[in-house]
This record gives sequence, structure tokens and C-alpha cells, in this order.
Amino acid sequence: MNLLLPLLLIVPLAGAVLGAFVKPSVARTWALLVSFITLAIGVIIALSFDWSDPGRVQLELLPSDASALTLINLGIRFHLGVDAIGLWLVLLTVGLMPLAILSSFKSITDRPREYYAWMLALTVTMLGVFVARDALVFYVFFELTLIPMFFIIGIWGGPERRLAAAKFFLFTFTGGVFTLVALVFIGLRAGSFDLSTLIHYAQSGLLSHAERRWIFLGLLAGFAVKVPLFPVHTWLPLAHTEAPTAGSVILAGVLLKLGTYGLFAVALPIGLISTSGIEFPEIVRFLGALCVIGILYGGLVAWVQQDIKKLVAYSSVAHLGFCVLGLFALNDIGMQGSVLYMLNHGLSTGAMFLCIGMIYDRFHTRDINALSGLARQMPRLGFFFVFFVMSSIGLPGLNGFASEFLTVLGAFTSNHLGMGYGVMAALGVILGAIYMLHMTARVMFGPLKYPG
Repeated sequence: MNLLLPLLLIVPLAGAVLGAFVKPSVARTWALLVSFITLAIGVIIALSFDWSDPGRVQLELLPSDASALTLINLGIRFHLGVDAIGLWLVLLTVGLMPLAILSSFKSITDRPREYYAWMLALTVTMLGVFVARDALVFYVFFELTLIPMFFIIGIWGGPERRLAAAKFFLFTFTGGVFTLVALVFIGLRAGSFDLSTLIHYAQSGLLSHAERRWIFLGLLAGFAVKVPLFPVHTWLPLAHTEAPTAGSVILAGVLLKLGTYGLFAVALPIGLISTSGIEFPEIVRFLGALCVIGILYGGLVAWVQQDIKKLVAYSSVAHLGFCVLGLFALNDIGMQGSVLYMLNHGLSTGAMFLCIGMIYDRFHTRDINALSGLARQMPRLGFFFVFFVMSSIGLPGLNGFASEFLTVLGAFTSNHLGMGYGVMAALGVILGAIYMLHMTARVMFGPLKYPG
């Protein structure tokens, strides 16, 4: 029995519980310490992983080892394990959390114990999604992420924080209900909720064509909202804008990836891919069209924003369109690009939100019209701001280029999408460069101007 994955969950959970009772003056130090310990465990897991066989689920807490946790007789077990994709997302999570906590040291002065306890609780729920190997355990962690983020936005967010928190919760919870129905249906049919068993059962031909279609649509409903995919994206810009800096970093860096990971690890193998090929090519083409619309729509709306944070929030709608487009290309190139995009978007956009938070902490505004020439006053921040912008727009040589190139190439060469989808996505790449460079030129360069 391997205890590394349970330890990965227990440490931040214990940290969250104990952190709620420490002195307010030491709450942030406690949270940072726990986040670094969790990071160390993540690194040990990565070193213990057999990278020569990345597709195999490893470091398992096997169902036989967790027989005491079996629920009734439904075959629900606390089964943990991780493959290479899940492990990279685990490392992204444990790597971003210390940075998010550090970014809160000066900006969070009200109710610090509760704030840092919720941040650690959010860590547990996100990590649980990436290491769960039972469908209902996966779903429980997937939905529990709503609670910490709801309070982080609703208590420590901006002026419209309550509306943003409520909209975030209602959208994502409603979509998740359809996902639960789909998982329960196939789990009862298969007699087990083990993810590997469900995938094997779904691909064995024991489900009718209509049943599999409805299962896929149910899974898609929850994951598409979490991504978010156009047109169920409307909760995201408000949530990003109103969330505190650390909330935006984690929301963009990890929380949105729960949707793309769910599509990759659950929805596609259970609902869409079979041993005989792709089940619903017409749905694939429709979803590819939604991705392209999201890329172009997100870019055009971002272009006209006057709030830096809202601009980057709408850019995430476009970026996640690329990510999902690579998945629905349903070829190796597109899927590799999509997985790489999950990681690179988390790094570059999370870094962008950190830079924007630093600007807001100093000038108490994110209005592009009120800021100009900041690189002259803050050259180091200016350097990193421009660097992360270049990464975000996919400059060759930086991390964003490989993932963006592969997703577009995957759409071009896909048997289910094709050249038209690739051309429209490539236009989105150009559009992304226009609005990001336009914003950077106005905020970082030109005559010096800032409030006060």
C-alpha cells in the first residue's frame, strides 16, 4: 500500500483545520509552511513515478487496501492513483499554491485565519480530482472545490464579490448535477464506479448508441461549464475580476483545468472513444465550432476591455478554447498540445494575474486609461509583465508557443475537424497578440501616468 497520495491530501487538510485555530498573526506563515510541505510531497511523488510507463496508473492506494472505506455494496471505494497527466497537474497545483499564498501577505488583512484555511482546503479538493480513481470520489472532490472558492471570492473579493461568488457557484454546480447523473447511471450499469472499469465497460459495446450519447452529454455539461466553454463561460470574467489576486491565480492556473482534465480523463474515454472509432462525429464538429467561436469571441471582447484583469479573464476564454479544440481534434498532436496547454496556461496566466495584483496593490486601480509608462517606474515588474505577455501570446521560444502550435496543427490535421477549424483558430492567435500587445503598450510604455 503506497501512502504518498493519501499524504498529499492529508497534509493540506490537516493544515486547513489547524490553521483555522492558530493566532491570526501566524496564519499566513502557517499556510505557507503547509504549502511548501505539500510541494515537497508532490516532488517526492514525481521522483517516485516510473516515467518510462507514463500511461499506467501508479502509486495506487488500491481498492483492496481501502476495503474498510467501501460504501454499502455499490462498489464505491476510496481508490487513489496517478498517471503522468494527473501528476503534471498535481505539480502545477502544489507549485502555484505557495506563490498564491505569498501574494496574499500584504493584501489580505481581514480574517486571515479563515482565508488561509480556505486556501489550504481548496488545495486538498483540487489535488483530489487529479488523483481519484473512483468516479464518485472524483465527483465529490470536483464539486467540493466550489465551497472554498465561493468563500474566497465572496468574502475577500471586490465590490461585486457576492454576485460573482453566487454566479460561479450556481453555474458550476448546475452543470455538475448532469455529470453526477451520467456517472451514477453508468456506474450502476457496470456494477462499479472504478474509472478504469467504467471506461472498459463503456468501450465494450454493452451500452446502446443512445445511452452512450446521453452519458457523454451529461459528462460534457459539467466539464464544459468548469472549463468554461462558450457559451457557458459567462461566470468566469466576473469571478476573475472580483476574486482576490490569489483567487484569480488559482482559478486560472488550476481550477479551470479541472474541466479540461475531466474531458480528457473521463468524458472522452467513457462517452466518445470506442474500440471501433469515434462514436459521435457530428457532436465533435459542433464542439469544435464552439471552441473556435470562443477563441474569436474571447479575443474580440478582451480587445475592448478597459480593466486589465477583465481583459486577461476574457483571454482565458480564448485560451481554453484552444485547449479544448486540441482535445476534440482527437489525434495525438492535438491532445499533446491540449495537455501542454493546460500546464502552460496555468503558468503564464497565473503569472499575469500576480503582476496585475502587484499593480493594483500599489495604485488601487486596474483601469488601462489611468495607467501608463509603469515600466519606467517599476522596471523589474515591467520586464516580467512583458515576458509573461509574450508567453501568453505564444512567442516562439517561450512555453506558450509549443502548446498553441500543436493545438492548431492538431485541428488542421484532424479527420474530424479539418483545415477550416485550424484557420479560424490561427486567426485567434493573431487576435491574441493584438489585444495583449495593445494593452501592454498602453500600461507599461508611453508617458508616465498613474493615479495619485
